[in-house]
Amino acid sequence: MDFWQRYRAIDARDTRFDGQFYTAVRTTGIYCRPSCPARTPKADNVTFYETSAAAHDAGYRACKRCLPEAVPGTPAWNLRSDIAGRAMRLINDGVINRDGVEGLASRLGYSSRQLNRILSHELGAGPLSLARASRAQTARTLLVSTGMKVSDIAFAAGFSSVRQFNETIGEVFAMTPSALRATARHHRAPAATTALTLNLPYREPFDPGVFDFLAVRAIPGIEEGTASSYARTLRLPHGDARFRVDYNAGAAGRPLVLTIGAVDLRDLASLLSRVRRLLDLDADPVAIDAALAADPRLTDTVTRTPGIRMPGAVDPQELLIRAMIGQQITVAAARTALVQLSATGSESLVPADGLHRLFPTPAQIAETGFELLRGPQRRIDSVRDAAAAMASGDLDFGYGDDVRGLEAKLLPLAGVGPWTVGYVAMRVIGAPDVFLANDAAVRNGIRSLVQTPDGAALTPDFREVSPWRSYATMHLWRAAAAAQAAARKPSKTSTKTSTQSSMTTSTHTAPQLPQQTPKKAKP
Repeated sequence: MDFWQRYRAIDARDTRFDGQFYTAVRTTGIYCRPSCPARTPKADNVTFYETSAAAHDAGYRACKRCLPEAVPGTPAWNLRSDIAGRAMRLINDGVINRDGVEGLASRLGYSSRQLNRILSHELGAGPLSLARASRAQTARTLLVSTGMKVSDIAFAAGFSSVRQFNETIGEVFAMTPSALRATARHHRAPAATTALTLNLPYREPFDPGVFDFLAVRAIPGIEEGTASSYARTLRLPHGDARFRVDYNAGAAGRPLVLTIGAVDLRDLASLLSRVRRLLDLDADPVAIDAALAADPRLTDTVTRTPGIRMPGAVDPQELLIRAMIGQQITVAAARTALVQLSATGSESLVPADGLHRLFPTPAQIAETGFELLRGPQRRIDSVRDAAAAMASGDLDFGYGDDVRGLEAKLLPLAGVGPWTVGYVAMRVIGAPDVFLANDAAVRNGIRSLVQTPDGAALTPDFREVSPWRSYATMHLWRAAAAAQAAARKPSKTSTKTSTQSSMTTSTHTAPQLPQQTPKKAKP
């Protein structure tokens, strides 16, 4: 966007652009979100910044009226595959808090000096300033949403001391932590509670179908899902964690509420980032839907399902194992295999609410877990080899990679092809322009779409909707599932009710393990 496009956005107070850029006003010395309700400043007095860190480094403080830190993140960090985008994904995951700037630079293949120069040029701020802004945002969220002690918030947000925390809050917000906490717009959880409850900001519209996607793939004991909620255990750098997200479409504001049942405070920022990635909460659904709806093949499905999200991953290594096991078999068969494999995982140190186990580590899978798998020996060997490579450190990938990097790392593995790499890219790094052309469900989804007279002039790989083909894939998967459900729809109401009940139950309870190996589906 150029200057005048951004200026028109702030003049219209368009909430779609909140978090995508920041407006700094020289006459007041503050920076705001685009939808700030204050009077639109004169264009001559405005400077736009890519990040809040850049605005702060330029000497501006956050607006107390619009709270520019209380917005969804920018979708650009997934859309961009350059160093800046990759760095921001890692910074949001807490890499600087854990490994410092040197650790971040090493993951990206640059020296710290080179990285500082690149980020300062691209984003207007260096890695330390960007990490500091991320910490300030986490701290603000905890101050206004929880009753945690200020000292606990300081370390949970990644600050090395309470003094550093107080100084940063004062510089960024021109307020003390206590004064910032007093601006809370909703009820905070009592200080005595053992769980943290936070509202997760997102851009509307929001399609809750992402919960269905996760629910039908949920592994009992590790995950639990419904049409409007998802919960699971996971392993983070400093310990085990457990969380739950609930969506209430009937409440005012249609809130997404995150309840963190257990987490080491040092991992809190990382957990918040991964939950947001899991539900794709930083996406710009209006822009995505507009591009997809322009394709006549997708117009109807986009109209029926606005705001579709692309499910992410809270653990990149786990996602690769799940993708490899799920190749060329049905979702139900893959889930059964994963339930078998989960028996080798460790018991969670923070069990509750039926969630008591952790997904197996690569080392556990390589040592004994592969023995629980059934199917072609070649596939079992490929899963074991990939797990061994991850356990030894020979295979290292994650949120800081791009699509080409994933291809270079994953394609040499036995049993990994373009489909697996594309699926991992979609879910781990949020790559928005992946089209799984050889996926059986994608082909079925295309066949189920309304045929248009000019369909022959459209490309089969949906390049017309680039760079949003990953979201087109989600729509095609949804269309294929709807067509399959319609084909199986029974004629009698009583039978229909019984069938729906059975489907619901199978989503939330552990299936009976089959005595025979599931048949391999056609690719």
